[in-house]
Amino acid sequence: MTSSSFDVAVAGGGPIGLACAWRAAGRGLRTVVLDAGDAGAWEVAAGMLAPVTEAAPGDAPLTELGLRSARAFGAFCAELADAAGEDPGLQRTGTLVVARDRDEAEALEHLLAYRRELGLEVERLRPSQARRVEPALAPTVRLALDVPGDHSVDPRRLVAALAVAFERAGGTRRRARVAAVETDGDRVTGLRLADGEVVRAAQVVLAPGTGAAALDMPAEARVPVRPVKGQVLRLRDPNGPGLVTRVIRGEQAYLVPRGDGRHVLGATMEERGYDTAPTAGGVYELLRDIAEVVPGVLELELEEVLAGLRPATPDNRPALGFADGVLVAAGHHRNGILLAGLTGDLVAGLLAGDPLPGWAAPAAAGRFAPVPA
Repeated sequence: MTSSSFDVAVAGGGPIGLACAWRAAGRGLRTVVLDAGDAGAWEVAAGMLAPVTEAAPGDAPLTELGLRSARAFGAFCAELADAAGEDPGLQRTGTLVVARDRDEAEALEHLLAYRRELGLEVERLRPSQARRVEPALAPTVRLALDVPGDHSVDPRRLVAALAVAFERAGGTRRRARVAAVETDGDRVTGLRLADGEVVRAAQVVLAPGTGAAALDMPAEARVPVRPVKGQVLRLRDPNGPGLVTRVIRGEQAYLVPRGDGRHVLGATMEERGYDTAPTAGGVYELLRDIAEVVPGVLELELEEVLAGLRPATPDNRPALGFADGVLVAAGHHRNGILLAGLTGDLVAGLLAGDPLPGWAAPAAAGRFAPVPA
Protein backbone atom coordinates (compact mmCIF):
# COMPACT_ATOMS: atom_id res chain seq x y z
CA MET A 1 0.00 0.00 0.00
CA THR A 2 1.21 3.48 -0.81
CA SER A 3 -0.34 6.66 0.58
CA SER A 4 -0.12 10.27 -0.51
CA SER A 5 3.28 11.77 -1.14
CA PHE A 6 4.81 14.54 0.98
CA ASP A 7 7.86 16.75 0.86
CA VAL A 8 8.84 15.66 4.37
CA ALA A 9 7.80 12.71 6.53
CA VAL A 10 8.72 12.88 10.23
CA ALA A 11 8.86 9.75 12.39
CA GLY A 12 8.06 10.82 15.96
CA GLY A 13 5.39 13.06 17.46
CA GLY A 14 7.22 14.32 20.55
CA PRO A 15 8.75 17.78 21.03
CA ILE A 16 11.69 17.10 18.68
CA GLY A 17 9.60 15.64 15.86
CA LEU A 18 6.91 18.30 16.13
CA ALA A 19 9.38 21.19 16.33
CA CYS A 20 11.13 19.91 13.19
CA ALA A 21 7.80 19.42 11.42
CA TRP A 22 6.47 22.86 12.44
CA ARG A 23 9.56 24.58 11.10
CA ALA A 24 9.45 22.53 7.89
CA ALA A 25 5.78 23.38 7.33
CA GLY A 26 6.61 27.02 8.01
CA ARG A 27 8.98 26.91 5.04
CA GLY A 28 6.17 25.75 2.78
CA LEU A 29 7.05 22.04 2.77
CA ARG A 30 4.16 19.58 2.75
CA THR A 31 4.90 17.72 5.96
CA VAL A 32 3.43 14.72 7.75
CA VAL A 33 4.15 13.59 11.32
CA LEU A 34 3.81 9.88 12.04
CA ASP A 35 3.31 9.32 15.75
CA ALA A 36 3.23 5.79 17.19
CA GLY A 37 1.36 7.08 20.24
CA ASP A 38 3.75 5.51 22.73
CA ALA A 39 4.45 7.35 25.97
CA GLY A 40 7.52 9.46 25.34
CA ALA A 41 10.14 10.80 27.72
CA TRP A 42 8.57 14.26 27.32
CA GLU A 43 5.35 13.14 29.05
CA VAL A 44 7.37 12.33 32.17
CA ALA A 45 9.97 15.10 31.92
CA ALA A 46 10.10 18.00 34.37
CA GLY A 47 11.01 20.44 31.60
CA MET A 48 14.09 22.07 33.12
CA LEU A 49 15.92 24.52 30.87
CA ALA A 50 19.23 24.35 32.70
CA PRO A 51 22.33 24.65 30.52
CA VAL A 52 24.18 26.71 33.13
CA THR A 53 23.32 24.41 36.04
CA GLU A 54 24.25 21.30 34.05
CA ALA A 55 27.39 22.65 32.36
CA ALA A 56 30.03 19.99 32.86
CA PRO A 57 33.79 20.07 32.27
CA GLY A 58 34.67 17.87 29.34
CA ASP A 59 31.53 18.44 27.29
CA ALA A 60 31.76 22.00 26.06
CA PRO A 61 29.90 21.17 22.79
CA LEU A 62 26.77 20.08 24.67
CA THR A 63 26.99 23.16 26.89
CA GLU A 64 27.21 25.33 23.79
CA LEU A 65 24.11 23.72 22.28
CA GLY A 66 22.21 24.19 25.53
CA LEU A 67 23.21 27.82 25.98
CA ARG A 68 22.27 28.71 22.41
CA SER A 69 18.91 27.03 22.79
CA ALA A 70 18.22 28.63 26.17
CA ARG A 71 18.94 32.11 24.83
CA ALA A 72 16.36 31.60 22.09
CA PHE A 73 13.80 29.69 24.14
CA GLY A 74 11.78 32.69 25.25
CA ALA A 75 11.33 33.89 21.66
CA PHE A 76 10.56 30.31 20.58
CA CYS A 77 7.78 30.04 23.17
CA ALA A 78 6.39 33.47 22.30
CA GLU A 79 6.24 32.57 18.60
CA LEU A 80 4.68 29.22 19.44
CA ALA A 81 2.04 30.79 21.69
CA ASP A 82 1.12 33.21 18.92
CA ALA A 83 0.94 30.46 16.28
CA ALA A 84 -1.02 27.99 18.42
CA GLY A 85 -3.07 30.33 20.57
CA GLU A 86 -1.93 28.25 23.55
CA ASP A 87 0.53 28.97 26.35
CA PRO A 88 3.45 26.47 26.26
CA GLY A 89 4.01 26.93 29.99
CA LEU A 90 7.34 28.74 30.22
CA GLN A 91 8.24 29.64 33.85
CA ARG A 92 10.98 32.30 34.16
CA THR A 93 11.79 31.69 37.80
CA GLY A 94 15.46 30.72 37.80
CA THR A 95 17.14 27.84 39.61
CA LEU A 96 18.67 27.41 43.05
CA VAL A 97 21.31 24.69 43.42
CA VAL A 98 21.77 23.68 47.05
CA ALA A 99 24.27 21.69 49.10
CA ARG A 100 23.22 19.60 52.10
CA ASP A 101 26.62 19.06 53.70
CA ARG A 102 30.27 20.05 53.54
CA ASP A 103 31.18 17.63 50.75
CA GLU A 104 28.36 18.90 48.55
CA ALA A 105 29.30 22.49 49.39
CA GLU A 106 32.87 21.86 48.23
CA ALA A 107 31.54 20.37 45.01
CA LEU A 108 29.38 23.46 44.48
CA GLU A 109 32.40 25.70 44.95
CA HIS A 110 34.16 23.84 42.13
CA LEU A 111 31.08 24.12 39.93
CA LEU A 112 30.88 27.84 40.68
CA ALA A 113 34.51 28.35 39.65
CA TYR A 114 33.99 26.45 36.38
CA ARG A 115 30.89 28.46 35.46
CA ARG A 116 32.65 31.72 36.22
CA GLU A 117 35.48 30.63 33.90
CA LEU A 118 32.85 30.28 31.17
CA GLY A 119 31.42 33.71 31.98
CA LEU A 120 28.05 32.29 33.02
CA GLU A 121 25.73 34.14 35.38
CA VAL A 122 25.81 32.45 38.80
CA GLU A 123 25.69 33.95 42.30
CA ARG A 124 26.99 32.29 45.46
CA LEU A 125 24.54 32.48 48.37
CA ARG A 126 25.24 31.86 52.04
CA PRO A 127 22.67 29.64 53.82
CA SER A 128 20.88 32.65 55.31
CA GLN A 129 20.69 34.33 51.90
CA ALA A 130 19.36 31.15 50.29
CA ARG A 131 16.63 30.80 52.91
CA ARG A 132 15.72 34.43 52.48
CA VAL A 133 14.88 33.89 48.80
CA GLU A 134 13.37 30.42 49.36
CA PRO A 135 12.08 30.20 52.97
CA ALA A 136 11.05 26.54 52.57
CA LEU A 137 14.68 25.42 52.44
CA ALA A 138 15.90 23.29 55.33
CA PRO A 139 17.94 25.12 58.01
CA THR A 140 20.74 22.60 57.45
CA VAL A 141 21.46 23.78 53.87
CA ARG A 142 25.18 24.64 53.71
CA LEU A 143 25.49 26.63 50.48
CA ALA A 144 23.51 27.57 47.37
CA LEU A 145 24.09 28.84 43.86
CA ASP A 146 21.51 31.16 42.34
CA VAL A 147 21.25 30.63 38.56
CA PRO A 148 18.78 33.28 37.35
CA GLY A 149 18.85 32.23 33.68
CA ASP A 150 17.93 28.56 34.12
CA HIS A 151 14.16 28.26 33.87
CA SER A 152 11.55 25.55 33.18
CA VAL A 153 8.67 24.79 30.84
CA ASP A 154 5.76 22.37 31.03
CA PRO A 155 6.54 19.68 28.42
CA ARG A 156 2.94 18.56 28.09
CA ARG A 157 1.75 22.07 27.32
CA LEU A 158 4.71 22.63 25.02
CA VAL A 159 3.94 19.53 22.94
CA ALA A 160 0.23 20.37 22.82
CA ALA A 161 1.05 23.85 21.50
CA LEU A 162 3.49 22.44 18.93
CA ALA A 163 0.84 20.04 17.64
CA VAL A 164 -1.68 22.85 17.15
CA ALA A 165 0.87 25.19 15.56
CA PHE A 166 1.99 22.47 13.16
CA GLU A 167 -1.55 21.70 12.01
CA ARG A 168 -2.35 25.40 11.66
CA ALA A 169 0.72 25.69 9.41
CA GLY A 170 -0.84 23.10 7.09
CA GLY A 171 0.85 19.99 8.46
CA THR A 172 -0.69 16.53 8.72
CA ARG A 173 -0.55 14.38 11.87
CA ARG A 174 -1.22 10.66 11.78
CA ARG A 175 -1.29 8.01 14.50
CA ALA A 176 0.92 5.38 12.89
CA ARG A 177 3.96 3.30 13.82
CA VAL A 178 6.96 3.61 11.52
CA ALA A 179 8.75 0.32 10.87
CA ALA A 180 11.36 1.16 8.26
CA VAL A 181 12.96 3.72 5.99
CA GLU A 182 12.04 3.06 2.37
CA THR A 183 14.83 3.33 -0.20
CA ASP A 184 15.25 2.94 -3.93
CA GLY A 185 18.91 2.16 -4.45
CA ASP A 186 20.79 4.93 -2.68
CA ARG A 187 17.77 7.24 -2.58
CA VAL A 188 15.42 7.56 0.41
CA THR A 189 11.82 7.49 -0.79
CA GLY A 190 9.70 7.50 2.37
CA LEU A 191 8.72 5.57 5.46
CA ARG A 192 7.08 2.15 5.72
CA LEU A 193 4.50 1.73 8.47
CA ALA A 194 3.96 -1.33 10.64
CA ASP A 195 0.85 -2.28 8.63
CA GLY A 196 2.82 -2.27 5.37
CA GLU A 197 1.64 1.11 4.09
CA VAL A 198 4.36 3.29 2.56
CA VAL A 199 4.26 7.05 3.11
CA ARG A 200 6.19 8.55 0.21
CA ALA A 201 8.33 11.60 0.91
CA ALA A 202 11.20 13.39 -0.77
CA GLN A 203 12.94 13.61 2.62
CA VAL A 204 12.47 11.83 5.94
CA VAL A 205 13.31 12.97 9.47
CA LEU A 206 13.82 10.39 12.21
CA ALA A 207 12.89 11.70 15.66
CA PRO A 208 11.31 8.67 17.38
CA GLY A 209 13.15 8.86 20.72
CA THR A 210 14.19 5.44 21.99
CA GLY A 211 12.18 3.92 19.14
CA ALA A 212 15.06 4.73 16.78
CA ALA A 213 16.76 1.47 17.73
CA ALA A 214 13.85 -0.60 16.39
CA LEU A 215 13.63 0.92 12.91
CA ASP A 216 14.81 -0.91 9.82
CA MET A 217 17.12 1.52 8.02
CA PRO A 218 20.48 1.75 6.26
CA ALA A 219 23.33 0.87 8.62
CA GLU A 220 25.08 4.21 8.07
CA ALA A 221 21.96 6.03 9.28
CA ARG A 222 21.43 3.94 12.40
CA VAL A 223 22.28 5.85 15.59
CA PRO A 224 23.34 3.95 18.75
CA VAL A 225 20.50 5.13 21.00
CA ARG A 226 19.94 3.41 24.34
CA PRO A 227 17.13 3.94 26.89
CA VAL A 228 17.94 5.53 30.26
CA LYS A 229 15.11 5.11 32.74
CA GLY A 230 13.96 8.04 34.84
CA GLN A 231 11.35 7.91 37.60
CA VAL A 232 9.41 11.05 38.47
CA LEU A 233 6.72 12.07 40.96
CA ARG A 234 4.03 14.65 40.28
CA LEU A 235 2.90 16.39 43.45
CA ARG A 236 0.20 18.91 44.34
CA ASP A 237 0.06 21.42 47.16
CA PRO A 238 -3.57 21.70 48.40
CA ASN A 239 -2.73 25.20 49.61
CA GLY A 240 -1.81 26.33 46.13
CA PRO A 241 1.49 27.76 44.86
CA GLY A 242 4.16 29.17 47.12
CA LEU A 243 6.16 26.33 48.66
CA VAL A 244 9.06 27.24 46.34
CA THR A 245 9.20 29.63 43.42
CA ARG A 246 12.48 28.59 41.81
CA VAL A 247 13.55 25.21 40.55
CA ILE A 248 15.37 23.62 43.50
CA ARG A 249 18.21 21.26 42.64
CA GLY A 250 20.08 19.07 45.08
CA GLU A 251 22.83 16.63 44.25
CA GLN A 252 20.43 13.71 43.76
CA ALA A 253 17.00 15.24 43.12
CA TYR A 254 15.21 18.35 41.88
CA LEU A 255 11.86 19.99 42.50
CA VAL A 256 10.23 21.96 39.68
CA PRO A 257 7.24 24.21 40.52
CA ARG A 258 4.59 24.58 37.85
CA GLY A 259 3.22 27.84 39.28
CA ASP A 260 -0.23 26.45 40.11
CA GLY A 261 0.57 24.47 43.24
CA ARG A 262 1.82 21.46 41.32
CA HIS A 263 5.42 20.28 41.38
CA VAL A 264 7.51 17.70 39.57
CA LEU A 265 10.06 15.76 41.63
CA GLY A 266 12.72 13.85 39.76
CA ALA A 267 14.54 12.00 38.58
CA THR A 268 16.37 8.73 38.80
CA MET A 269 19.00 7.70 36.23
CA GLU A 270 18.82 3.96 35.64
CA GLU A 271 20.34 1.73 32.97
CA ARG A 272 17.58 -0.88 32.91
CA GLY A 273 16.81 -1.34 29.25
CA TYR A 274 13.20 -0.74 28.27
CA ASP A 275 11.75 -1.24 31.76
CA THR A 276 9.27 1.55 32.55
CA ALA A 277 7.84 0.25 35.83
CA PRO A 278 7.98 2.74 38.74
CA THR A 279 9.48 1.20 41.87
CA ALA A 280 9.07 1.76 45.60
CA GLY A 281 12.83 2.23 45.86
CA GLY A 282 12.82 4.99 43.26
CA VAL A 283 9.97 6.82 45.01
CA TYR A 284 11.70 6.49 48.37
CA GLU A 285 15.05 7.79 47.14
CA LEU A 286 13.53 10.84 45.46
CA LEU A 287 11.44 11.81 48.48
CA ARG A 288 14.30 11.17 50.91
CA ASP A 289 16.79 13.28 48.94
CA ILE A 290 14.54 16.26 48.27
CA ALA A 291 13.05 16.26 51.80
CA GLU A 292 16.53 16.93 53.19
CA VAL A 293 16.50 20.15 51.16
CA VAL A 294 12.79 21.12 51.18
CA PRO A 295 11.13 19.34 54.15
CA GLY A 296 7.71 20.71 53.24
CA VAL A 297 7.59 18.47 50.18
CA LEU A 298 6.40 15.64 52.44
CA GLU A 299 3.13 17.53 52.98
CA LEU A 300 2.30 17.56 49.27
CA GLU A 301 -0.28 15.25 47.75
CA LEU A 302 0.91 12.55 45.38
CA GLU A 303 -0.79 12.79 41.96
CA GLU A 304 1.31 10.56 39.70
CA VAL A 305 4.25 8.16 39.84
CA LEU A 306 5.81 7.82 36.41
CA ALA A 307 8.81 6.38 34.63
CA GLY A 308 10.08 7.25 31.17
CA LEU A 309 12.97 6.40 28.88
CA ARG A 310 15.45 9.05 27.81
CA PRO A 311 17.07 8.36 24.41
CA ALA A 312 20.83 8.57 24.99
CA THR A 313 23.83 8.20 22.69
CA PRO A 314 27.26 6.92 23.86
CA ASP A 315 28.57 10.48 24.36
CA ASN A 316 25.17 11.83 25.54
CA ARG A 317 25.05 14.41 22.75
CA PRO A 318 22.18 14.43 20.27
CA ALA A 319 22.63 13.10 16.75
CA LEU A 320 21.68 15.74 14.18
CA GLY A 321 22.06 15.80 10.42
CA PHE A 322 22.09 13.58 7.37
CA ALA A 323 23.44 10.05 7.53
CA ASP A 324 23.19 7.93 4.37
CA GLY A 325 20.42 10.17 3.03
CA VAL A 326 18.33 10.04 6.21
CA LEU A 327 17.92 13.19 8.30
CA VAL A 328 18.37 12.18 11.94
CA ALA A 329 17.26 14.15 15.01
CA ALA A 330 17.74 11.66 17.82
CA GLY A 331 19.48 10.89 21.10
CA HIS A 332 18.68 14.08 23.02
CA HIS A 333 18.89 12.26 26.39
CA ARG A 334 18.16 14.77 29.23
CA ASN A 335 17.88 17.76 26.89
CA GLY A 336 15.00 16.98 24.54
CA ILE A 337 12.84 19.81 25.86
CA LEU A 338 15.64 22.38 26.04
CA LEU A 339 16.92 21.57 22.54
CA ALA A 340 13.54 21.25 20.81
CA GLY A 341 13.46 24.75 19.34
CA LEU A 342 17.12 24.70 18.31
CA THR A 343 16.78 21.25 16.74
CA GLY A 344 13.71 22.36 14.79
CA ASP A 345 15.61 25.31 13.35
CA LEU A 346 18.66 23.20 12.47
CA VAL A 347 16.60 20.47 10.81
CA ALA A 348 14.56 22.97 8.79
CA GLY A 349 17.81 24.48 7.57
CA LEU A 350 19.19 21.07 6.62
CA LEU A 351 15.99 20.27 4.72
CA ALA A 352 16.50 23.48 2.75
CA GLY A 353 20.08 22.53 1.90
CA ASP A 354 21.91 24.58 4.53
CA PRO A 355 24.98 22.98 6.14
CA LEU A 356 25.13 22.10 9.81
CA PRO A 357 26.78 25.11 11.56
CA GLY A 358 30.29 24.60 12.87
CA TRP A 359 29.21 24.99 16.50
CA ALA A 360 26.78 22.06 16.00
CA ALA A 361 29.31 19.82 14.24
CA PRO A 362 30.11 17.82 17.43
CA ALA A 363 26.48 16.63 17.33
CA ALA A 364 26.62 15.49 13.68
CA ALA A 365 24.72 12.23 13.19
CA GLY A 366 27.48 10.74 11.05
CA ARG A 367 30.02 10.72 13.89
CA PHE A 368 29.15 7.15 14.86
CA ALA A 369 30.40 4.00 13.18
CA PRO A 370 27.72 1.96 11.35
CA VAL A 371 25.47 0.22 13.83
CA PRO A 372 24.16 -3.28 13.02
CA ALA A 373 20.40 -3.85 13.06
